Amino acid sequence: MKKLVILFLVTFSLQAMAQDALNTVCPISGKPANPNITTVYEGKTFAFAEEACRKKFEADRAASLYQQLGGKAAIDAAVDLFYTKVLVDDRVKHFFDDVNMDRQRRKQKTFLSFALGAPIKYEGKDMRTAHANLPDLNDSHFNAIAEHLKATLEELKVNQDLITKVLAVVETTRDDVLNRPKKAN
Repeated sequence: MKKLVILFLVTFSLQAMAQDALNTVCPISGKPANPNITTVYEGKTFAFAEEACRKKFEADRAASLYQQLGGKAAIDAAVDLFYTKVLVDDRVKHFFDDVNMDRQRRKQKTFLSFALGAPIKYEGKDMRTAHANLPDLNDSHFNAIAEHLKATLEELKVNQDLITKVLAVVETTRDDVLNRPKKAN
């Protein structure tokens, strides 16, 4: 038993260190990061190739919809409230009957954070693939989801200008979510 506890603690410590490892590539320039040029954002330290990259990162974060909405805490609260609305709406709740909602909330938080400008990667399915098995999904369903997102943001007292910007970002996903043919450029 003692060996098992020690093994668990070592494994947990190694995982924690890996998660806290400083990036070796600058997220702005793609050049090797200098570990002496850093900033902390939402509890994570980011390293940059040069001071100008650090300043750009900080300016981009401040200007992002993600940050203007309140960052991680705001997105978490919004997604949780959003799904309480969606899961009682007869128009769309059936789409979530066989969905692990804890997992869905996590994926949605990551996707929205990424889409609204957080410095994270979204590694889930693209919108077209994620919704491909929902052939009955149509504009009325998309509109209902957008309606719930708008109501959620209003309930959280988000500025109307920011709500409009968020809904514009969401609208860019309509054709992919509904699996419509891609438009020619």
